[in-house]
Amino acid sequence: MLPMDQVRAAFPALALTDDGVARLYLDAPAGTQVAGRVVDAMGHAMIAACANNGGLFRTSVAADSIADAAVAAAAAMFNCADDEVIFGLNTTSLFFQMAPLIAANWQAGDNILLTRMDHDANVSPWLQAAQARGVEVRFLEWDRETFALKLETLPDLINARTRAVAVGHASNFLGTVNDVAAVCAAARAVGAVSIVDAVQSAPHLALDVGAVGCDVMAASAYKFFGPHFAIMYISRRLQAMIQPLKVRPSADVMPTRLMPGTPNIEAMAGTTAAIEHLAWLGEAAGTVHAGAPLRQRLVAGLAAAQAHETELMRRFLTGIAAVPGVTLHGIANANRLHERVATFTFEIAGRSADAIAADLAGRNIFVWNGYYYAWEPAGVLGLRDRGAVRVGFTHYNTLDEVDVLIGALADIAA
Repeated sequence: MLPMDQVRAAFPALALTDDGVARLYLDAPAGTQVAGRVVDAMGHAMIAACANNGGLFRTSVAADSIADAAVAAAAAMFNCADDEVIFGLNTTSLFFQMAPLIAANWQAGDNILLTRMDHDANVSPWLQAAQARGVEVRFLEWDRETFALKLETLPDLINARTRAVAVGHASNFLGTVNDVAAVCAAARAVGAVSIVDAVQSAPHLALDVGAVGCDVMAASAYKFFGPHFAIMYISRRLQAMIQPLKVRPSADVMPTRLMPGTPNIEAMAGTTAAIEHLAWLGEAAGTVHAGAPLRQRLVAGLAAAQAHETELMRRFLTGIAAVPGVTLHGIANANRLHERVATFTFEIAGRSADAIAADLAGRNIFVWNGYYYAWEPAGVLGLRDRGAVRVGFTHYNTLDEVDVLIGALADIAA
């Protein structure tokens, strides 16, 4: 069990109040609060290691050390080798950067497979690449009753001419955790490149590219308690297939090979600290020793976070079921909580999403309204125009905060 006093003390923003009213942060799916150790690490990097890397003097050597630590931390998070990770501004930017490289050899008659459940960051880059290369785009649909991808249709969608398959690990709209291993296995069977968006799963679940079997996986650090930055896994198989965009003098080794330009050392320091925070959760819960390898501590930490978030989800679903006029777009069965993350999108009859979000904001409860760049799932549900309300719980939220939200929603519905 997580010691919530210690967990909440790890986030300076949770202590902030406005006119004596505490802030209730339920906007985590769009960006979590930042752990204090992240702020400290970034400040230290900007003071003690303010230099380009690769030099022989003290600050440059310190920058190199920070970059090396970030590579090792990201590799531990993905459970991959150190020479299979790069960094970037955010997941969207990294996918747009990689799309033309991956698509360079696509030809007319080829096809790619996307899904109707993904954030547009894992749709538009591939749509544009397909248009540029003249290849067919296919879509994997999802079931309106189960909120799961229709995996049984994969044999009809993937064939010998399929060049790439892109799928989200967890939906930022529905909360569904997809069976990405099954999708990637189908891609691998025909030699297609498999791309996984792990932005929504990274704060909640242990990532494992070997178990998933993908060629690419990306996650944004600001969704897992770090800075505005992103990490990406690129398999050695794919590295051998693509021609990088790089200046001629730069080293032809990872991560430099696929990371053009000067690296953001302070963001790398912050990302390492965010990963260390996740690992610390296991220590705080008493399920792993502080001296254990980072990967082991990460798995334990995320397991502790997931156990806590499962209790938050149970409390939310019980409470929201008693609020009149609510339509929840996602898995509501308490026996299927292992199939979702703690991201919930809903509507209340007779109340617009904008009005609900504004009312909650007036109570210092922070939620999102709209469709959150989830263009495809919002289109399936007919919500691109009116939108919906989204709340997201993470390990720094409490059961009492869930109760506050439910009470506010009951007031609004009434």
